[in-house]
Parts: sequence; C-alpha cells; structure tokens
Amino acid sequence: MRILTGIQSSGRPHLGNILGAIKPAVDLSLQPGNDSFLFIADLHSLTSLRDGTTRREYVRAIAATWLAFGLDTNRSTFWRQSRVQEHTELYWYLNCFTPKPMLENATSFKDKSEKGLEANAGLFTYPVLQAADILLYDAEVIPVGKDQRQHIEMTRDIAGTLNRAVGEAILVLPEPRIDERLMVIPGIDGQKMSKSYNNYIDIFLPENELWKVVKKIKSDSTPLEEPKNPDTDITFQLFSLLGSDEQIQEQRSLYEAGGYGYGQAKKALYELIIQKYATERERFNYYMHENPDALETELQAGEEKARAVARQTIRRVREKLGFS
Repeated sequence: MRILTGIQSSGRPHLGNILGAIKPAVDLSLQPGNDSFLFIADLHSLTSLRDGTTRREYVRAIAATWLAFGLDTNRSTFWRQSRVQEHTELYWYLNCFTPKPMLENATSFKDKSEKGLEANAGLFTYPVLQAADILLYDAEVIPVGKDQRQHIEMTRDIAGTLNRAVGEAILVLPEPRIDERLMVIPGIDGQKMSKSYNNYIDIFLPENELWKVVKKIKSDSTPLEEPKNPDTDITFQLFSLLGSDEQIQEQRSLYEAGGYGYGQAKKALYELIIQKYATERERFNYYMHENPDALETELQAGEEKARAVARQTIRRVREKLGFS
C-alpha cells in the first residue's frame, strides 16, 4: 500500500512529531510491500514563519531527523514540498471544489484563531493544501494523530467532490491510520505538544539544554513525602510513552509509595530520553553538522522521484478539467 506522511517546517522536530508521525511512518516504510512517501511540508510553515534563513535551518533539522530514525531513502520517496510545484497547482484546483463552510469548521483553524494566532488566508485554506499533498501521490494510508482525523476526512470529501464533478475517480480517497496510544502527545504544560504553543521537547538539544526543558514540565504541589497519582502527572505520561513495561511499572510504584519527588521523576525522564535516543542523536549530529552535503543529496534525489509521480496526477486532473 502507498503511505504518506508530512511534517511542517515551522520549527525543529519535537518528541510529539517523532512519536506521532516520524517513527510510525518509518516503521511502516520498512514493512515489505509498502510504498512510502515522506515529505517536509515547508510551504505550510509560511502561515506562521516568514524568515527564510530560519526556515532552511528547520527544513534541514527535520530531514536529519527522518534519516536519524532510520528512513531508507532507497525504499521510500523523501522530499521538500516546495521543490515540487505540482503541490500548489493541485491546491488551486482543489480550492475550487472546497466549500467555505468546511474550512470555517476546521478544528485547527478555530483553535489557532482562539489562541490569538494570526488568522491569515493561508491558515484558513491550510486543509486544502494538505489535501493536495495527499491526493497528489495517490496515497492510500495516512498515519496521523487523532487530532488530524478531521483533515483526512476533509481530504476525502474534497477528492470525492472533484471525482463526482468529472465523472471519474481520478483521485484516490485516503484512509487515516491512528495509533490510539499516541492520540495526543502532551507538552510540558499539559496541552498537546506543539511548536505553536512553545511547549515541546526537542530530543536533539545538547544535554544541558535538554535537561533545562525537562525541568520545566508542569507538576502539582504535592509534597515529596506524600504518594502521587502518576496518571495525572505530565512527566509520567511522557515517561509511559518512552519506557518499557518494566520501567513504567517501576516508576508507577515510586509515585504511589511516596518519598519520590517530581524533580526525581523528571530526572528519570531525562535519562530515559538520553539513553533511548543515543543513536538517533548521533546520526542527527552527523547530517546537521558533520556532513550536510549528504543531507542535500538525499533530498534532491527524492524530489526527482516525487515529481515523476506528481506529474502523472496533475496530467489526469488537467485533462479532466480542460487545462490540457
């Protein structure tokens, strides 16, 4: 089956991106018979990030993360969204088949608007570009968090509308694949981990900087000597997503016994991150700092492969809409 996943380049990738999208997508790409398309959604980042130099740095960091987590570019297609112009062409066609109320009801747009983020037209039509990203490659399966289910449903609706209008199923309707355990990754403040909320954990930070971030995880005021409820603690929730069953049970016992402080719990989480991702941190450093040319070579090769597929889809759409 054909699988597609994209990560927006509005910041360095964080733990939520890795657990919710990158690692599951890499695992799927390595399964026999799967055809994976994995891209960096740098066009999407323009809704909030205007500085070009910063964007390029974020793109490199995201690319290095994919490679650090074992993406095999010989078996997958890996590229920068902005380097394949067919994304924006299909985006326009789909815009003309998308009802305005659908976009007004998009949860992500309403959520960001309510939090005071700039509600520009790009943010409003974000789901349409996302639909173009998916439909351009005839993707069948989209690994997403539960919060992204609506966007996949919108993609299916838009594609279905265009298919009916031209009288032929020229666009493939994708299905979401959701890991219920990784529905929403909590940030250090308890909200969904997000670059928009500045509440994320960057596992590739130098050790001292990573520890400073982990120490900021929100906790309650229960005294050290008293038992604590691990199920309501953000630090434990994050630990549970990374640790083995044995490690998780050990932490739970420490919480419930009392005499174990949140500072100690945060130290355990920090040490788990360093231990669990030692190899990935080393690979990330290689592509980001030691051999950036290797990173660029991988991306350019992937972009050639992506264009070849994208052009086939655009050719079908242009013909049916009378543009060829």
